[in-house]
Amino acid sequence: MTRSTQTKTMKQVTARQPGGPDVLSVVEGEIPVPGPREILVKVAGAGVNRPDVMQRMGGYPPPPGATDVLGLEISGRVVEAGSEVSRYSVGDAVMALVASGGYAEYAVVDERNALPVPATMSLVQAAAVPETFFTVWTNVFQRGGLEEGETFLVHGGTSGIGTTAIQLAKAFGANVIATAGSDEKCQQCLELGAAHAVNYKTQDFVAAVKEITGGRGVDLTIDMVGGDYLNRNMEVAADEGRIVQIAVMKGPESTINAWLLLAKKLWLTGSTLRARSIEQKQDIAEDLEARVMPLWEEGRCLPVIDSTFAIDDVVEAHRRMDADHIGKIVLTFE
Repeated sequence: MTRSTQTKTMKQVTARQPGGPDVLSVVEGEIPVPGPREILVKVAGAGVNRPDVMQRMGGYPPPPGATDVLGLEISGRVVEAGSEVSRYSVGDAVMALVASGGYAEYAVVDERNALPVPATMSLVQAAAVPETFFTVWTNVFQRGGLEEGETFLVHGGTSGIGTTAIQLAKAFGANVIATAGSDEKCQQCLELGAAHAVNYKTQDFVAAVKEITGGRGVDLTIDMVGGDYLNRNMEVAADEGRIVQIAVMKGPESTINAWLLLAKKLWLTGSTLRARSIEQKQDIAEDLEARVMPLWEEGRCLPVIDSTFAIDDVVEAHRRMDADHIGKIVLTFE
């Protein structure tokens, strides 16, 4: 199909060197050309995520062959489709997962890693969906196996991951316990659907969760903290409980109490999303469309937006990411 833009260059964001938000620059780049199964999207919004911060700081490089332009999720409209694209046409509104290149006015996406934007979502909201919902779905439901009636613990309940995990777990019938770093954030977790919220700065979450569960513990924990949280998560796990590690904000080194692992018959796993194949991400996308799209179409489980920033204000967006916030931060291009 013919490209609906005649321009050849675009704004995009790269990091001049590893460091703080100030190393980010808005530079000029060439508009990418879609491959046979790819669509070219005029970006309306791009979600800002913790892996972007890690990449900015030099700790999370893009996969081999991917652009060094930051950004893992976008929303926008299709302006060109490759020769083998079968689902999307020029003008369609999509939200999509990308391995890199999201912080740009145009991005190429394999159509298998894109989803249609439901009428209940704005394009800004849609930009906050892919990275977060793909991550939560694969780790909480596909790997973690969360089932109706189970007790689910999510740390960082007001992060993008946390707000999504609370809503989805509640929607699918789980009993949710969230941790957060202030009473205000705990209240936000409760409003999103958590049955209980623990302020980890004023309470020992291990003691609090044991009290909430009557000593039984939780069936599933999703954790992005790492460090000493690993053993603490094992302490609050129920017999045959599952723990899914999705990040290590306190660092990758942990000393495991192997006796707890054995005695409770625990299941410990973890995963990252970025390096997965297109086909693996397609499997998650298809699950989301079948199971979660109906919720979105009802206006449920929509992403929580903390703030938006124009692409030229990307430094301020990352400063906000490094500071206290609730929900997702989105870069806008329109």
